[in-house]
Amino acid sequence: MTETPSTSPGPTEVLDGTIEGVIEAAREKKARDLIVLDLRDSGGFTDYFVICSGGSHRQVKAIVEGIEARLKIGGRRQVQTEGSATDWVLIDCFDFVVHVFTPDTRDFYSLERLWGNAIRVEI
Repeated sequence: MTETPSTSPGPTEVLDGTIEGVIEAAREKKARDLIVLDLRDSGGFTDYFVICSGGSHRQVKAIVEGIEARLKIGGRRQVQTEGSATDWVLIDCFDFVVHVFTPDTRDFYSLERLWGNAIRVEI
C-alpha cells in the first residue's frame, strides 16, 4: 500500500524566507507540480524537500539556474548541486534540499511516496 504525504493540519506553517524565495524562483520559471515536504519529524537528513518538475531538460536547467540565482542574491550559497544536465537536479542547501525533475523521472523515483510519512506544507 502506498502512502501519500499528509497535508499539514491546522494553520499553514510559515516557511523560512529562503525557501519562499526558492519557491518564487521556481514559479517564475514555470515549474510544475511544486510541493514542499516537511521532513523534521520523519527522521530525515534535512528539514524540507522542495520538489518540482520542468517539462524538458532545458526547462529543468532554467529552473535550477533561477533558484541558484535567487540563493546567491539572498546571500545563501548552496552546499552542493548534483546532476546539472540530467533528468534530476538536486540542490543541497543543508537544511533543505531542492529536487527538480523531468516528469518521467519524478514519477519513477516518486519521492512523495518514498517520504510518505512527511507532512506536505501548503504553499
